Amino acid sequence: MTAENSREFDVIVIGAGAVGENVADRVVQGGLSAVVIEAELVGGECSYWACVPSKALLRPGSALHAAQLIPGATEAITGVLDAEAALKHRDWFTNNWQDGSQVEWLESTGIELIRGRGRITGPREVQVDGLDGNSYALKAHHAVVIATGSSPTVPDVEGLSDVPFWTTRGATAAKKIPRRLAVLGGGVAGVELAQAFARLGSMVTLIARSRLLGSYPEEAAALVLAGLRADGVAVHLHTDVDKVEEDDDGSLTITFDGSTVSADELLVASGRHPALANLGLENVGLAADGGKLTLTTDVSGLVDGPASDGTSGYWLYAVGDAAGKALLTHQGKYAARATGDAIVARAKGKLHGTPKPWSPWAQTANHHAVPSVVFTDPEVASVGPSLEQALLDGKNVTGVELPINVSGSQLYSPDYKGWAQIVVDEDRRVILGATFAGPGVAELLHAATIAIVGEVPLDRLWHAVPAFPTLSEVWLRLLEKYGL
Repeated sequence: MTAENSREFDVIVIGAGAVGENVADRVVQGGLSAVVIEAELVGGECSYWACVPSKALLRPGSALHAAQLIPGATEAITGVLDAEAALKHRDWFTNNWQDGSQVEWLESTGIELIRGRGRITGPREVQVDGLDGNSYALKAHHAVVIATGSSPTVPDVEGLSDVPFWTTRGATAAKKIPRRLAVLGGGVAGVELAQAFARLGSMVTLIARSRLLGSYPEEAAALVLAGLRADGVAVHLHTDVDKVEEDDDGSLTITFDGSTVSADELLVASGRHPALANLGLENVGLAADGGKLTLTTDVSGLVDGPASDGTSGYWLYAVGDAAGKALLTHQGKYAARATGDAIVARAKGKLHGTPKPWSPWAQTANHHAVPSVVFTDPEVASVGPSLEQALLDGKNVTGVELPINVSGSQLYSPDYKGWAQIVVDEDRRVILGATFAGPGVAELLHAATIAIVGEVPLDRLWHAVPAFPTLSEVWLRLLEKYGL
């Protein structure tokens, strides 16, 4: 390591994924200087190993299946998916894992990049072990932002640590389609990648400790389960894996419930947790306890993300997956925009203490309206609490559910199968949550998000007439069933 370089910036951002980039962009737009520190690719997990490549792998199968269901198009389908072409398309979508364009964007906005690993050494102080062999001692005038994303959670299964396996990175960056794939986990990543690889030619076995998509309504999860099984995925629910072993030929044997399955690749998709290790949090009285930031000394607390050193105001922020709230790229970018603007407002004396809900500096939607989509076929799109969640929270709510059976769905497919639910707050007569399941329902989600964030009264929402013939007609049917 060469001699230390001392530098000062208004804001230091640790992590140059989508979240870190957005924080830095907002503070620079606000007139502050910013540096981002990144040891891997600028653009982060979503761009290269998560959202983007997984959807690129899923899309060919969804497009082909949609065409196969429409009379006239069905007769024109003469082949199956070209796995090699799909992988090349995925490579194009990830820029072949090159971040040159992202780096150019940083430079064009005036954000400085240091490639290396950052560690907090004191209030507003970060030490960077640069990949160029240099050591950098950085000082922030206003804020340090932790935007380090999340890491895979690996379950404690006998033999798992002794065998090679994929996490989502391995699956989304695969160079070839394995003949046999086993998937541990029935969450979003597990079901999406199980279906993608099944449609690309793998024989897939999915094993989940509980039911499929446990955070979504069972009716929606049941449609996804049927879709997986229709694609030949062998699904084992409420099942614990007992042991994983590597065979002489390099394949793996997974033992569960007295049965075994052999696989050429094993994908462990058992969730993720904030990536907070080796950040020097202990140097400022913080600890990563179970993936969440907690105080260990007399530091004046964490307030909606930022921590204070007790003497000179808010300076440390955790944003996106690192904050452990809503581990979704779009919510992380939303939090990043609010955080960047809050840093600027505090620097200019326009913000003191905790921002008011729904203000430009607050992350209020993280508590009320977090949209999420499972990009399987059929899709699941959800925002706000499900009926079950709302009841557990003690809300006075009514659930309205029905199959999606409108002219728009029948136009989409003569055998369309879908389901919809809205959760109505009876005290305020507004929608608290909505879930849609079925082909193409992801595009229904933003209307629901707007209704929830805007707190649109049902009597007014009744006047939002859906175009005919579209899937959005389901809104009319839901409101009619409610009694409007």
